[in-house]
Amino acid sequence: MPAGHGSLARGVRATVPGTVFALSLTGGMTLGPGAGRELLFGRNRPETHVCLGEDDPQVSRHQGTLTHRGGQWWVSNAGRLPIRCAGGRLLFRDEEPLPLDAGYTPLFVRGSRGREHLMEAFVSGAEGVRPVPLHGDVTRPPRVWVLSASEKLALVVLGRRYLLHEPRPQPLTWRQAAAELAELQPAEGWREKRVEHMVNGVRLRLSRDGEPWLTREEVGEPVGNALNDHLIRALLTSTTLVPTDLALTGVV
Repeated sequence: MPAGHGSLARGVRATVPGTVFALSLTGGMTLGPGAGRELLFGRNRPETHVCLGEDDPQVSRHQGTLTHRGGQWWVSNAGRLPIRCAGGRLLFRDEEPLPLDAGYTPLFVRGSRGREHLMEAFVSGAEGVRPVPLHGDVTRPPRVWVLSASEKLALVVLGRRYLLHEPRPQPLTWRQAAAELAELQPAEGWREKRVEHMVNGVRLRLSRDGEPWLTREEVGEPVGNALNDHLIRALLTSTTLVPTDLALTGVV
């Protein structure tokens, strides 16, 4: 595939199911399935099939490999930097390879000066055709969780740093959140225990409805801020909380 080829996220056409497509800014390659077949990617254009980050010395000359075995494609890391895979999973050198599901998978390598180098991968499914366009379909809304006015205010305060897009945000402590809430609503009796009880109630409600990583059993010890961090991120990704909610606290 030449440089400038359209994104693989739009789908592919392949006559043989299980064909892998790999594409970077400088071009790509298509390879049919077959036990032991390999596709190498990295900075060294002459010795890899897909060149990735060729002007960034922080990317390894051989950064990784796509290998076909057991009827599917797997990605492994041969470089110094981790490869960020689907769901934010970091794949390190010498770790067990990860399987590539049928369809589109973006793979990222973070290089010098915060640059992100993308290699797109697409494994054709059994039908071997492009995904059906759904241009006219009604957009499916995200699942927005129902919160009471008090719950929403408490969570906006608790997750203020996330809503302000601060780097590496963490939830406020119960004490900090209670102090801010008491200042906003002096007559409402905000105390640390009330904030904790209210937030934990929301967290357990979402957990019962199937939202993962909201219980101690799932997260494991030491818990630290993990439960509240996962809760706030779940509320953000579902758009239950959005930055404009900061207006509830007087922040514009």
